[in-house]
Amino acid sequence: MKNQDPFLHPHTSMHYTKAITFYIFLLMWVFSGAQESFRALAETSIAINHKVSKNYNVNFATRSRSFLYRNQTLQYQQQQLDIFHFSTLVLDYSHDLSFGIYYRNRDIFDTGSDELRLTQQFNYKKQKLGVRFGHRFRSEQRFFNDRTVFRQRYRFTIDFPLNGEKLDIGELYFVSSLEGLLNLSKPDIPEIDQRTTVQIGWQLTENLKLQAGLEYRLESFNVEAQNNLFVLSSGILKI
Repeated sequence: MKNQDPFLHPHTSMHYTKAITFYIFLLMWVFSGAQESFRALAETSIAINHKVSKNYNVNFATRSRSFLYRNQTLQYQQQQLDIFHFSTLVLDYSHDLSFGIYYRNRDIFDTGSDELRLTQQFNYKKQKLGVRFGHRFRSEQRFFNDRTVFRQRYRFTIDFPLNGEKLDIGELYFVSSLEGLLNLSKPDIPEIDQRTTVQIGWQLTENLKLQAGLEYRLESFNVEAQNNLFVLSSGILKI
């Protein structure tokens, strides 16, 4: 049965309005700090998820990234191609553990070093009044040609349907996140990054979702800040 319109649920509507307003003002604030170091990039990904058993899921994905604006000039240049895999152990409805392997190719585009990455991840999520909150803790070991970087990450995510408390086929949803990152690599000093993401998703079919939005990255802001704006698009398929 179709859920009632969210405006008939004052508490749910209030959650939606506050969340959207907060992220709009947050993005306006972080964008205002972008100066000569600003770059714009496009990032497109395709992911395939498969539930092997009740407690084990696998994910395979590929991602493409291109420059759209840098050095104060509009341009288009492919930066990299990524391929990655995650295996996830579902502990219960709210908790899961994941292990991943990731390969990034930049040599072919002459834009930097290739990278092999290993990832360990813990997820915790809960849901209330149709709003889902997620906490992700991730540890990464990034192997480049000339160095190894150990990166620690924490991400807070919120998502909810834009029509009712339950997402139905053909409906839209809102998803946003805040993430902090700490990069450690000898002999360099530690670098701190911050990411803010806002996206709109579309549950096209039972097994296919499409998402599009923006991500602002403030990178190495404790050393020499870099301001990057990503135009995101993705497809997520369950098989």
